[in-house]
Amino acid sequence: MDIDAFSAVNGDKWSRLHALAHKRRLTGAEADELLRLYQVVSAHLSLIRSVAPETALSSQLSATLAQARTRFTGARSNFMEDVARFFVVSLPAAFYRLRWLTVWCGVFFVIVGGAYALWIGTSPEALRAVVGNNENIRQYVDEDFIDYYSENPAASFAGAVWTNNAWISAQAVAFGITGFWVPMILFMNAQSVGVAAGLFAATGKLDIFFSYILPHGLMELTAVFIACAAGLQIFWAMVRPGPRTRLQGVADEGRSLITVALGLVIVLFISGLVEGFVTPSPLPVWAKITIGALVLAAYWVYTLVLGGKAVRAGATGDLDPYDAGYRGIAA
Repeated sequence: MDIDAFSAVNGDKWSRLHALAHKRRLTGAEADELLRLYQVVSAHLSLIRSVAPETALSSQLSATLAQARTRFTGARSNFMEDVARFFVVSLPAAFYRLRWLTVWCGVFFVIVGGAYALWIGTSPEALRAVVGNNENIRQYVDEDFIDYYSENPAASFAGAVWTNNAWISAQAVAFGITGFWVPMILFMNAQSVGVAAGLFAATGKLDIFFSYILPHGLMELTAVFIACAAGLQIFWAMVRPGPRTRLQGVADEGRSLITVALGLVIVLFISGLVEGFVTPSPLPVWAKITIGALVLAAYWVYTLVLGGKAVRAGATGDLDPYDAGYRGIAA
């Protein structure tokens, strides 16, 4: 086929499609013409690519067809509309769907952490096995634990905390499909917190422990529970996909929970700020804990109010069908 001759014969149609695709408003007749030309030019592009796959002409026609497709499938929303939808609909809906799993992850954490705290705090043998002599206990309780929150500048400390917690959360989401990673992360973190609480309890200073852990820990640990819940949701979609295939179930949940992962970046940033600037501050203990409790309350209000409304309207946190792409293999 002679490309130049083919272009000369059909160039007017291509130019007309380009003009209609970029026209601000279309009449009914022009909309019909746009659809008809789209079908014709699509066939032209297929023919050209069968002869010369990579040419400037094929790229130009592809761009024109993409713009035309946007016109008759509906214009894409602008950036600010997408951002608003993410924070008002997609993100709270994704959080809302995980609310009960989040709570159960928290219950598991509290049970394991509480058991370790009780064991370390009431058993001299366990206490010695963990930290050795009394000097090590005093060093940890009176210096190491407290200095951890103030030995570095607040801004750099907040950034380090944010990075570390984001890494833990990312592992929970990414490896949750294995089924064992989430329980392992929860258990290890609960064990760590429980041992620390037990050391303070053994020395009669449990109030100091809570004064440092609660301001930021309320939201920080909840963020970890959310990430663990997201990982378990993906695992459950593989185990019990319902009417979907396993691959489709994992894909659907995976896309939805990418929204959770993005949202947790923001949640962990806020908890990192609290840990970096509020926890080591000279504010009264009641004020620091109140700030932490307000941050946690704001999360749950956001999730239950906006998320509940979004889910009842049919949102799941997944991409819309246009962006999600094909759901199966077409014959």
